[in-house]
This record gives sequence, C-alpha cells and structure tokens, in this order.
Amino acid sequence: MNDNILIRTINENEWEEAMNLAWDTFILYEAPEYTKEGITSFRNFVRDPILKTLFIEGKYNVLAAFNNNIIVGIIGVRNETHISLLFVDSEYHKKGIARRLVEKTFERTYEKYGKREMTVNSSPYAVGFYHKMGFVDTDIEQTTDGIRYTPMKARF
Repeated sequence: MNDNILIRTINENEWEEAMNLAWDTFILYEAPEYTKEGITSFRNFVRDPILKTLFIEGKYNVLAAFNNNIIVGIIGVRNETHISLLFVDSEYHKKGIARRLVEKTFERTYEKYGKREMTVNSSPYAVGFYHKMGFVDTDIEQTTDGIRYTPMKARF
C-alpha cells in the first residue's frame, strides 16, 4: 500500500475530476459487460447535475484517495449508508486503495450517523472485492436500466 495516499472528502472544484475517474474506470472494466443502455445509464448518473447539487448540499458524500493532489480513487455514498460509486484508477489497482476508501467510509458512517451497516449494488467486476470486505449478497444479480448488480449488505 502506498503511504503517500491521502483520503479526504472532495470539494466542489474536484467534482469533475472525481466523476471523470469513475467514468474512465467504468469504460475500462465495467462497460465490456454492459449493454448500450447500461453504459448510457451510468454516464447519465455520473454526469447528472442533480447528483452534483446533492453533493454541494451535503446529501451525497464523496471521499477520494489522492496521490500528489491527483485523485486516484473515489467512493460515493447516498442516503448515508449506500455505496453508489467505488472506482480506483487502473494504475493504482491492488494497492489497498479501495479497501482504505471503504474502511474510511465505514468509520465516517458510524461517526457521523451512528450507523453500522452499509449497502451496495455491486457490479459483477467488484463482487469478490466486496465479499472480502465483509459484504454478503442479499439477493441474486439483477439488471435495472441496463446496469447489472448484486445487492449486498455489510455490518461493521
């Protein structure tokens, strides 16, 4: 793991960089498994001005991992306890960044909301990772608007 990685909440000026990282990583690792509808749905999600407004209002939380002031990983949480985005730049895979982002999210969720449970709709690519982080499937894989996911939950 790289000890030069700083994890903190992004600010409004970093929003576009964070969403671009999500999009670019999605295209590399997720898009090949998705239909055109799913790819469009994901693009619309990360480009949605309403999501950015929710972020600005403090209703959508985004933590990022920074290396030399460059975002190399992000996690987005909606409704206090639902992970809706988790992406790490391909050059930083297998370095513990996603694990640190999830662990920090667990800590902050407990500190801020007093809650010890998180949910996620995991992409097929990330199911194994989430299992290693203590998430368990709560249903079988599903598809909504072309997005494939397995609903999961973790207690921490």
